[in-house]
Amino acid sequence: MTGTDVRNETEDSGPSGYAAARLRLLTEEARSGPPRRAALSTLTDDWLAGLFTAAAEGLRGVSLVAVGGYGRGELSPRSDLDLLLLHDGGDPKAVASLADRLWYPVWDLGLALDHSVRTPAEARKTAGEDLKVNLGLLDARHLAGDLTLTSALRTTVLADWRNQAPKRLPELQELCAERAERQGELQYLLEPDLKEARGGLRDATALRAVAASWLADAPREGLDDARRRLLDVRDALHLATGRATDRLALQEQDQVAAGLGLLDADTLLRQVYEAARVIAYASDVTWREVARVLRSRAVRPRLRAMLGGGKPAPERSPLAEGVVEQDGEVVLARAARPERDPVLPLRAAAAAAQAGLPLSLHAVRRLAATVRALPTPWPAEAREQLVTLLGSGRPTVEVWEALEAEGLITRLLPDWERVRCRPQRNAVHIWTVDRHLIETAVRASEFTRRVSRPDLLLVSALLHDIGKGWPGDHSVAGEIIVKDVAARIGFDRADVAVLSCLVRHHLLLVETATRRDLEDPATVRAVADAVGSQSTLELLHALTEADALATGPAAWSSWRGSLVADLVKRVGAVLAGDQPEEPDTAAPTAEQERLAIEAVATGSPVLALRAQTEPPADAGEQPPGDPEPLGVELLIAVPDQEGVLPAVAGVLAVHRLTVRTAELRSLDLPDGVEGSVVLLNWRVAAEYGSLPQAARLRADLVRALDGSLDIAGRLAERDAAYPRRRGVVAPPPRVTVAPAASRHATVIEVRAQDAPGLLFRIGAALEDAGVRVRSMHVSTLGANAVDAFYVTGAQGAPLPGDEAAAVSRKLEETLRG
Repeated sequence: MTGTDVRNETEDSGPSGYAAARLRLLTEEARSGPPRRAALSTLTDDWLAGLFTAAAEGLRGVSLVAVGGYGRGELSPRSDLDLLLLHDGGDPKAVASLADRLWYPVWDLGLALDHSVRTPAEARKTAGEDLKVNLGLLDARHLAGDLTLTSALRTTVLADWRNQAPKRLPELQELCAERAERQGELQYLLEPDLKEARGGLRDATALRAVAASWLADAPREGLDDARRRLLDVRDALHLATGRATDRLALQEQDQVAAGLGLLDADTLLRQVYEAARVIAYASDVTWREVARVLRSRAVRPRLRAMLGGGKPAPERSPLAEGVVEQDGEVVLARAARPERDPVLPLRAAAAAAQAGLPLSLHAVRRLAATVRALPTPWPAEAREQLVTLLGSGRPTVEVWEALEAEGLITRLLPDWERVRCRPQRNAVHIWTVDRHLIETAVRASEFTRRVSRPDLLLVSALLHDIGKGWPGDHSVAGEIIVKDVAARIGFDRADVAVLSCLVRHHLLLVETATRRDLEDPATVRAVADAVGSQSTLELLHALTEADALATGPAAWSSWRGSLVADLVKRVGAVLAGDQPEEPDTAAPTAEQERLAIEAVATGSPVLALRAQTEPPADAGEQPPGDPEPLGVELLIAVPDQEGVLPAVAGVLAVHRLTVRTAELRSLDLPDGVEGSVVLLNWRVAAEYGSLPQAARLRADLVRALDGSLDIAGRLAERDAAYPRRRGVVAPPPRVTVAPAASRHATVIEVRAQDAPGLLFRIGAALEDAGVRVRSMHVSTLGANAVDAFYVTGAQGAPLPGDEAAAVSRKLEETLRG
């Protein structure tokens, strides 16, 4: 359908013709993106102009004006129509009647309308009071009526905006910062708001407003394309949902990707992130320039008075060879020769990060345009400057982003391209892969005093997830990549071996500490064999904590830190030559013996709760403030009977207690005391609120064991009300047997979606399988549970291979059902 066809059909058929033409336009697969938005704007312009002409016959001094997004011609399928009815203050009744005859046809078609009726003076006054109105009027576009009236308003509003820029632009910057605080950063969100989040369409509009002020201008390269890409995604989102929404929800991403002809939702998110990154970086550069100009304007009159009207030369302070500070930014020295100095980009970046200053846009672009590639292997200075940059803490992020914006990072590290802007569909991760790597380096910079080779710690932090751009286990792929990258950077063979070991095993400590029995010598020996040396263990400990802290708040806690520190201590002893002793059945403590005797005497369970709030002294560095509770130790003694594990797990789930670790064993009673007792030593924590009273737990446990408490029913009721995100389907549970994990028990590992009563269901299934649970280690990251169960047969020996596999399959079938 051509523009002429649209115009003719609209004129001939009125509102119904417009609706039909609009529908046809939106369903045309051949036309999308800017052409469709332009055609939709033209179609709407002609229809509204027709309405205005018919309704305003004989009325003078009135015009219809498109403002905001409609004024820019950016109509998405479900966009609001932003309209201003401008009048010269003539007959109020005639203007009101005209407004009704314009607005009601729009509403009758179900279109969203943002409208106002004002005189030029009222519009100007409102713009001066309301920044959002002012921004909308900057894009005012005449539709119909008195063109002189519209042109005069545009001229006045633009003149006011430029005259008031020193006051209005700081207000606009504050508005953008507040919005970013509320909505987050578009380039990292799994369900981003394309309009409101930082780096979104609102920020692109703000950059247009800054340019209109003539005070400063945004970097142009790539900005229009980034804005167009976000608008295309919003168009596809409107068509997929049939709603006026800017939030790219998880359940719509596959359909939106298909509508744009993209491979999958990850490809879609990566394009969104790349566009957002361009806009966010342009915003940073532009607001710095605005601040610089405003500072210059404030200082200049005083300097002119002092210097007799002369213009002072900007002060330049040397930072490094070829690098100086000027006006709050890091720039290249006049004598710098990037074409002859391939280390200059890293030297400038390291100097900027060390000084806590931004890299000048012009400096980065000059480097990108002229610098030669580094030789292979890198010279020692280049490697040292990279380590200095990574070790500079929080300022590293901004400097790295400046290099990234001009493509310098992928020129230095070509493997970076595969992780750049790569989303992580895991609620635990709050960053894209590339930003997570930089955040890990920032966190690792805090631990450089704990290790003997800070350079290896920082580089391993930067590269530990580099394998996520490749298929398969990212740790295995990363080990291969890092061997090549580390050699290219200039590390010797021994250092390359350490770096590849750190990347290959960067998850080893936390996974072992939270999922394996640390009392089992096989566990400790396996870690010692993988690590190989005390110095590598030291580095791996620091990398583990930095990685977890950079992942998100759910990935690290004092409890996890204490477990990892305990494992590191045990592994360190083995590496020092000590041999871990085979675990003996420890004699019961006085409290355990008391509880066991009471359980036999009463024929019912007894329990005791004991809070643990202080982490061990060697649990790693702790954040300032009150110590984080490690949980509560729960001791339970139960006369030996069937169903103990599911009963205890079910009662704890009913009372909303999270199980962190658990041990179960039969207890030998003192001479003269008949009967056998199962002793459970568990560490638990309340999901929220306070812990229940021990008496209530005991009463419910008694009912659970005698069958009068319907645990399954209670948990099913809660499960029905458990909040789930519409359209999100969790991957199916997976149950595996860990090979050679222990000589004393078979280790069955369960990976599943965390939910109330999961441990109860697992315990019931293992009980039905006729196996005994010796201990279990529970780990929950976000919505994912990874639980390890040490099980034996009835005689206390590990399960034969075929029996272990059968139990594993049966448990998986139960959880899937």
